[in-house]
Amino acid sequence: MIPKINKILYATDLSKNSAYAFRYAVNSAEKHDAKIHILNVLEKLSPTAESMVSGYISPEKLEAIRKENIEGLKNRIQKRLGEFCKRELLNKPECQERVASIQVVEGDPAEEILRKADDLKADVVIMGTHGKGLLAHTFLGSVAEKVLHRIKIPVFIIPIPQETDISFSDI
Repeated sequence: MIPKINKILYATDLSKNSAYAFRYAVNSAEKHDAKIHILNVLEKLSPTAESMVSGYISPEKLEAIRKENIEGLKNRIQKRLGEFCKRELLNKPECQERVASIQVVEGDPAEEILRKADDLKADVVIMGTHGKGLLAHTFLGSVAEKVLHRIKIPVFIIPIPQETDISFSDI
């Protein structure tokens, strides 16, 4: 018997066409009467970049900038989510109600996806991938590959097309 899906972790990098994968998250949530938790991970500055910045900005100011960026991203995602639901799902106003949380964290993307899936006790992870370089059709993105090798729950990897008619950055 297939376990019931109650919690979906939708991991996004907010790249141009990431809304394509979000469509799958919404569709899965509707089919399973599940909730979606949106996760965006900001990579931390490298130690070299951190030391360069620290020469110009105090640690307190840098922390304030980080918090401001995280809150700004959460607000942008929330606003775009509303616009996406209106535009994409005109006759399904419950789209926004399916989203249980929007979280923006700092860290290594694969590590944070794994941690959040575990913390939420997610039933499934949905994420997009877009191959880069010459081997785009052979290998998954590095984040998707790292997640797949270590996770214990199903993961839907949605290949992001080169161009779609809507982008998460538009919503």
